[in-house]
Amino acid sequence: MKKFFLTLLLTVAIAAMADAQNLKFGHINSQELIALMSETDSARLNLQLYQQDLEETMHGMEDEYNTKYTEYQRKNATWTPAVREAKEKDLQDLVQRIQQFQQTAQQDMQRQQQLLMGPIFQKANDAIQKVSKEQALIYVFDTSVGAVIYFDEAQSIDLLPLAKKELGIPAEKVAPSQLPAPAPAEKK
Repeated sequence: MKKFFLTLLLTVAIAAMADAQNLKFGHINSQELIALMSETDSARLNLQLYQQDLEETMHGMEDEYNTKYTEYQRKNATWTPAVREAKEKDLQDLVQRIQQFQQTAQQDMQRQQQLLMGPIFQKANDAIQKVSKEQALIYVFDTSVGAVIYFDEAQSIDLLPLAKKELGIPAEKVAPSQLPAPAPAEKK
């Protein structure tokens, strides 16, 4: 009976070691994948337009403040105390509105970014998970976050080409950060 359990234990240990030899790992730079997605270009453009609208509104408020402040500086000596006090209150209110707008605009910009980029992140994550399952990987490391200290590229599967294929991104397309630097202009 002891011999049977010892043989069974030895068989299980050998099977576990053999199975451990078949563990497959993968890696991907998720930021590069997201940068390559066509949806990202569209989202960036929408975010830029949204930011421009916010900036234009802010500039309008600042122009209004500058105009009123200039008028206050020019005419304050000629105004009665009641008019001066009303103009100062108007300037203070405008400063508060500008500060409130800045805070709200920043929050709105973050919300808009989450609204536009959230589905893109999810789509990229879904593609990574799909190709990881197809490759029977047990772990996938994201090299874009810098937490992977070392991985052997020969033994780890790079999922970027597979995820690009899954998302319909042409194989030759590279992220803007990977484009060659422009040649320096010649001096005449």
